[in-house]
Amino acid sequence: MSSNFLVVLGYILANNMKTMKKLLMMILICAPFLTVAQEQEYKERFEQLGSMLPTPNSYRTASGAPGENYWQQKADYTIKVKLTESSNKITGSETITYYNQSPHPLNYLWLQLDQNMRAEGSDSELVSNATFFNDTIPAKYLEQYVANGGSSYDFPGGFNIESVKNAEGEDMDYLVQKTMMKIRLPQTLKPGENISFSIDWNYFVNDRMKGGGRSGFEYFEEDGNSLYTIAQFFPRMAVYNDVEGWQNKQFLGSGEFALTFGDYDVEITVPDDFIVGATGMVQNPKEVLTKEQAKRYEKALKSTEQTFIVTEEEAIENEKDKSTNYETWKFKAENVRDFGFAASRKFIWDGQMVELESTKPFAQSFYPKEGNPLWEKESTKAVKNTLVLYSERTFDYPYPQATSVHAASIGMEYPMICFNFGRPDENGEYSVRTQLGMTYVIVHEIGHNYFPMIVNSDERQWAWMDEGLNSFLESNVMFEYYPDLPYSDNIPQAVTGYMKSSKDQQRAIMTNPEQVLRLGPNAYSKPAAALNLLRNTIMGPELFDESFKAYAQRWMFKHPTPADFFRTMEDASAVDLDWFWRGWFYTTDHVDISVDEVKYFRIAQEESDMEKNANAPKGDLGEGETEELNTDFSDGPSYISVSNTPDFWFGEYRSKVDDDAIKARYADKHFYEITLSNEGGLVSPLLFTIEYTDGEKEEKYIPAEIWRKNEGKTRKMLILDKEVSKIVFDSEGDLADTDKSDNVFPKEEGKTKLDKFKEKGE
Repeated sequence: MSSNFLVVLGYILANNMKTMKKLLMMILICAPFLTVAQEQEYKERFEQLGSMLPTPNSYRTASGAPGENYWQQKADYTIKVKLTESSNKITGSETITYYNQSPHPLNYLWLQLDQNMRAEGSDSELVSNATFFNDTIPAKYLEQYVANGGSSYDFPGGFNIESVKNAEGEDMDYLVQKTMMKIRLPQTLKPGENISFSIDWNYFVNDRMKGGGRSGFEYFEEDGNSLYTIAQFFPRMAVYNDVEGWQNKQFLGSGEFALTFGDYDVEITVPDDFIVGATGMVQNPKEVLTKEQAKRYEKALKSTEQTFIVTEEEAIENEKDKSTNYETWKFKAENVRDFGFAASRKFIWDGQMVELESTKPFAQSFYPKEGNPLWEKESTKAVKNTLVLYSERTFDYPYPQATSVHAASIGMEYPMICFNFGRPDENGEYSVRTQLGMTYVIVHEIGHNYFPMIVNSDERQWAWMDEGLNSFLESNVMFEYYPDLPYSDNIPQAVTGYMKSSKDQQRAIMTNPEQVLRLGPNAYSKPAAALNLLRNTIMGPELFDESFKAYAQRWMFKHPTPADFFRTMEDASAVDLDWFWRGWFYTTDHVDISVDEVKYFRIAQEESDMEKNANAPKGDLGEGETEELNTDFSDGPSYISVSNTPDFWFGEYRSKVDDDAIKARYADKHFYEITLSNEGGLVSPLLFTIEYTDGEKEEKYIPAEIWRKNEGKTRKMLILDKEVSKIVFDSEGDLADTDKSDNVFPKEEGKTKLDKFKEKGE
């Protein structure tokens, strides 16, 4: 029993024995019920994540940083591919050099064969549970329904593996396991060793406009040409790491990729009137461009002004005749986790250099005439804006270029290159909505160069680690550079509808993307909204940005996990955020805080003040009646009498407080006791807008820890200098409160909680 309790008890005994007896009786009667109620309310929302996170070790530390023994593998590629336009076929050969930088001996290797998702009988088709929602459906969508179910829609999809050979040209033993391929090594690959082997393959490129997909081609019937956006086009090494060993989860379509860093030397053979954009830098521009175009390209690399390398007039001229001759574009890229390219004779090409603090990357765009005038006006500018803000928040963009390619109905990213939608109508006109969609998809996909192309998280397992973090920064770019566009995504106000929806239609953010019911809100907008809340309201921009940058810089060109992110954000900020990660990322709780009642008090100055209290109706309840909560300030304040402090309150302390000074200090103050209920389960900071009777307003912020003793109900006393006319919780929606009807005091017109309670009892 604490000494403070004894002091209070002594004071009560000395002043009012009758009151003491009543108090003891209430404690004896209510104690069992209070214990049960507290146990029911206590749901560990403020407990540390503890055992929910993996145990720190020498590979990954408790601070969230890579450990002294952190390691990762490397895979270098030399690739030659030919795109045959007449048959829409990719034919390729590659040599992979795989470096075992782990401390483990390896007896086999795993590679990803993602094109096999389109092969007949793939798991994507077998596990699809698509259904028809209407009794009438356009033929186009029927075909897309079938394709989304994994079927080939009469299309011969999937890799045809022609051969797998070692460095001596001898056949290697391998097994194709759906979208994975296992190479059985003739001898153990020991730590520190490397192995080279070659694969020959081919596959048919899918028509994206029929079946969708992350890569494929779009056919333009008006001029008989195609635009190819090619990815997942070669067998790629799976990740082997300290967390999961081989990441060999099958590719079902929603979960994206886990990939190993390496250097690429790629030759792409296409018709000689094609323009090609790809991961890395083109090595032979003078061989594949006209003399004038090659000069423009060299100029553009050094200019901060938009420069056209291939003009619209040249692209239109290219469309007229289909060349049957082929030429080879050569690209090199260092320290990338993947490779993608786009090719078409329809491409216009513009670009400019972007000056960052320590690097000068080249921002460029490839698009057909169907994208103009919107694309030549906005695309490269959006690339530049993205590189500037993302670099400020993370690290200067380390790659030599960033490319935006226009393709209908797609938004997809690869190192240094991405494919983006947003097309004017046939007259070249476009709405604000079209401009908005095109702008934010470019920002988003270019932003993926940072997450996960450089901060290389496992997309197959944790979609939110790239999509959510990237959507968060996307929103920051849009608000800073495009204030006139009606962008309102990825902020707390935008996710309230999803968060209050039926719980059987939700999954926690910490869910594999193949099990998520609604991938957009779950992996993109909800985690992005959480981070905007964390930055703008809970931590503040300066502290958040410093911590977020620490995470990005610690894990650039490495393989982070969720625990590394959570731990780094706390380690770099000295803010305990376990309650935040637990609630927002591990549960489907939502924010719904109810302002139940506000009591108004002042310090009594005269006996007449206390008489007002004594004469006020007490609201004694008759049988069957329920006490009504205070709903406004119309009765004025209740008064608190402040007596002189008895000597025994000071115990052994020699100094005493000045009672008169204390009374004088608070004589003119206004005390407001706010009672709140947590209706949604997700603990939240409190953000009040205080409106005073003189018309002025003030914001009050209370940390979420106010709920730490009771997660269901809490009270807060505000001591203010002026009289209040209204108190509003989360007035701007910054905390994602899902029900604004109970956020205001005095209560606004409409049914109160008491009204609803009485109705239930009738």
